Amino acid sequence: MHGSVGQVRSVVPELARAELGSNVSICMPYPYLSLAKSLLVDTPVQLGAQDLCEFHIGAYTGEVSAAMLADVGCELVIIGHSERRRYFGETSETAARKVRAALDAGLLPIYCVGETQEQRDQGVARDVIADELKVLSGVPTSLYAVAYEPMWAVGTGVTAAPEQISEMHAFIKQTLSQHTCVLYGGSVKGNNAAHILAVDGVDGVLVGGAALSATEFLRICRAAH
Repeated sequence: MHGSVGQVRSVVPELARAELGSNVSICMPYPYLSLAKSLLVDTPVQLGAQDLCEFHIGAYTGEVSAAMLADVGCELVIIGHSERRRYFGETSETAARKVRAALDAGLLPIYCVGETQEQRDQGVARDVIADELKVLSGVPTSLYAVAYEPMWAVGTGVTAAPEQISEMHAFIKQTLSQHTCVLYGGSVKGNNAAHILAVDGVDGVLVGGAALSATEFLRICRAAH
């Protein structure tokens, strides 16, 4: 929950001018989606949202449906982010309904999974991830991506060690499919993106605070390409 019209008008055009590849997306807060879409015309950068409503249509004041997101030009949406789980009590059951709603509207769900520090210390990180991945049972691999974001690394400045990332990404692919696109999220910055992207099993990154700076985000994008 960052940004302003001024910041969008400053940052997004820089991304649009950078001639980025087709595998770059930006997920904006709802009020700025239409503005961002207008600034991304004729670029390969895709537009996404940070959440959506599990219901398709109806009397759900304050909510935003998948169809509405598609209507304003979104192509993907983040679902089950650790902050949604932590602060708003979202469960995997809720996420499952949101995934279905996104798919019904033709959006690509970026489904987030991750354990807390306490769960990792207790040795149940894999069990937690396996349970969260049940949401994707029966969904074709090509229709979604998974973001592994350990809760203890989100917004903390702490990045998981390469062996921790590799181990969990391998586990996710073993659980779902070797063809699953698995992103890493958790304090990704311009100065560590190349090292993270070089880790076995990492197909991309889910960027948080670093994306608020066009310069920093472009460093990450260039590391990916």
